[in-house]
Amino acid sequence: MSSVNEILDQLKNQLEKNIEHTKSEFHRIRAGKATPDMLEGVSLEFYGAMTPLNQAANINTPDARTIMIQPWDKSILRDIETAIINANLGFAPQNDGETIRINIPPVTEERRKELVKRAKNESEHSKIGIRNLRKEANEKLKKLKGDGVSEDEIAGGEERVQKMIDSYISKTEEVLSSKEKEIMTV
Repeated sequence: MSSVNEILDQLKNQLEKNIEHTKSEFHRIRAGKATPDMLEGVSLEFYGAMTPLNQAANINTPDARTIMIQPWDKSILRDIETAIINANLGFAPQNDGETIRINIPPVTEERRKELVKRAKNESEHSKIGIRNLRKEANEKLKKLKGDGVSEDEIAGGEERVQKMIDSYISKTEEVLSSKEKEIMTV
């Protein structure tokens, strides 16, 4: 038998996970600034095993428009170049025999608007998830009535659930607003 407080604690944990997921999804929406994360998911065969690029080379950003890749073993430069091209990220890697450079083109106004739209869509998914969590928590609270919990406690729990939901929807809006500013800043 769970209590009102246990249900509220579970809800808070789930809401935190929802916000973290939203932030990680926003992190994937790039606004033209070079980051090593842009190559996340790129793998290559390294000593007989498929290896993530960041485990076979040092990846850094000397400036806002350039990603520089320095492999730990120069013999895999061509393999890294091929892996980046095959990942279909839209990058044209430049191999100088020592390192690979990727120049990130500036983002057009139209593309920025698309990215904002994508961020708003992701934010809406987050809010839908939050509302679903509210529904689940309220259903769990209503089931407590049969376990001898008073109606006042259940009503108080539902009020606290709503306050939590409002708070997390506001947090989602703040995260979206911050991401929009980041995307639209040239």
